[in-house]
Amino acid sequence: MEYNLADLFESVVDVVPDREALVYLDHPGTGAERRLTYAELDAAANRVAHHLIDSGIRPGEHLGLHLYNGVEYLQTVLGCLKARVVPVNVNYRYVEEELVYLYRDADLVALVFDGEFGDRVAAALPRAPKLRLLLRVGTAAEEVPGATPFTGAEAAASPERGFPARSGDDQFIIYTGGTTGMPKGVMWRQEDLFFAGLGGGAPTGEPVKTPGELAERVAAGGSGITFFPTPPLMHGTSTLTAFIGFGFGQRVVLHRKFVPEEVLRTIERERVTSVSLVGDAMLRPLVDALAGPLKGTDCSALFSVSSSGAVLSETVRRQFRALVPNALLLNNFGSSESGFNGTATEDAGPERGFRVRVNSRTRVVDPVTHEPVAAGAIGRVAQCGHVPLGYYNDPRKTAETFFERDGRRWVLLGDMATVDEEGVVTVLGRGSQCINTGGEKVYPEEVEQALKAHPDVYDALVAGVPDATWGSHVAAVVQLRAGARRLSLGDLQDHCRAHLAGYKIPRRLVLTEDIRRSPSGKADYRWAREVAAADASRR
Repeated sequence: MEYNLADLFESVVDVVPDREALVYLDHPGTGAERRLTYAELDAAANRVAHHLIDSGIRPGEHLGLHLYNGVEYLQTVLGCLKARVVPVNVNYRYVEEELVYLYRDADLVALVFDGEFGDRVAAALPRAPKLRLLLRVGTAAEEVPGATPFTGAEAAASPERGFPARSGDDQFIIYTGGTTGMPKGVMWRQEDLFFAGLGGGAPTGEPVKTPGELAERVAAGGSGITFFPTPPLMHGTSTLTAFIGFGFGQRVVLHRKFVPEEVLRTIERERVTSVSLVGDAMLRPLVDALAGPLKGTDCSALFSVSSSGAVLSETVRRQFRALVPNALLLNNFGSSESGFNGTATEDAGPERGFRVRVNSRTRVVDPVTHEPVAAGAIGRVAQCGHVPLGYYNDPRKTAETFFERDGRRWVLLGDMATVDEEGVVTVLGRGSQCINTGGEKVYPEEVEQALKAHPDVYDALVAGVPDATWGSHVAAVVQLRAGARRLSLGDLQDHCRAHLAGYKIPRRLVLTEDIRRSPSGKADYRWAREVAAADASRR
């Protein structure tokens, strides 16, 4: 056995076959649910794997998952891994042109899609000639030529294993969100992903030293932990969270969609111990529900709430702690290109920035020389060791992002940061979003943290707007809390002066009913720039 995700999953199944592995709760209000043991989930994945092989899908070819959360999502990912087919996540918000780009860029030959997206899939198919296998989950909004119902394909296939040997070199591709440009497919060897994204079988402890040790740990341990990834599984963090749960031989709970009140009811009913989410966009609605209509919900089993992909503001963290004091709040730092890098310190906040105690493989380096920067100097976050192979179909971007130094392979992330004498890294923000105003650099995330510390601000994004005098000026796109008084630019400027240097304070305010984010809660800075620029043009 190698560090192959399918091999590792099967080793866990063999020691706890009757333990509950997956609980799926359908669209809130329907009451539908499915519960699968490890043996049942394994058999369901075997059926998918055999159908792919019987349909002529070959090892190394790519299958897209264009789905909401559900049993079929994880079942298909596992089936791909068993058949040595490469799973590729597809953003279900994409419209026709975006789907055509991704289907073609990823060289998809197979697609499993939710029937609700049938019209978009049907529109994109004529320009995706490599797609030769289509499986439809549920009923279709529009018939897709050549699509086979998932249930029929599953029922006709064998539930047994009987697959050829697999390898730690087998790939797993995670497409990034593409909110600042077209999405990119990050190519991982499964062995590297196991250690960088799944913690080597022990995210908070000592990684396993052999593949067989994973099952030994599961057999020696007990049950009682329930992981609840609340963002869409097409967001890499959620799928990896589910696989962390499987690596522990524990239970994973899923909802089809994120509905705050239903999430809290599930936390209470299923005695959830660990919730993962993305930033204030997901935690704040939970806080509002706990303080309002679902006050008194039993969250006593909840041990940890972790965020990755977006920073939890100090304001929202403080509100949540007051309501659920027993839960540990974790601001995790990582990316599709690096896996897990570290967790924010407790003193992180608007004044001190997003301070992270990183792992031993993470450095802050000069983006040109790749040498570590001196304490206090600005560089880019980089990670070595178990890193991806590069970006699929993009050798230029791969050459810009991945490098070798001292015989080790490194990935250069887009995050700008400084490091202090103790090795604590302060993440400033994405370099691609940096605003240059009069020669001074402003990172949107820092300003957003200050804005969201205002009690009347529900959410905020910050972008640069062209300025004839300063090159750019800082613009804030703000969503107010329900019932809050209408804030002026002056109100927010006065508030920000307690947290930020003068050149970082917004010079423009655009109030909006809703902040646009991805389904996983990630910021859509392209949209924020467009909104701010449109406001500048009107004025």
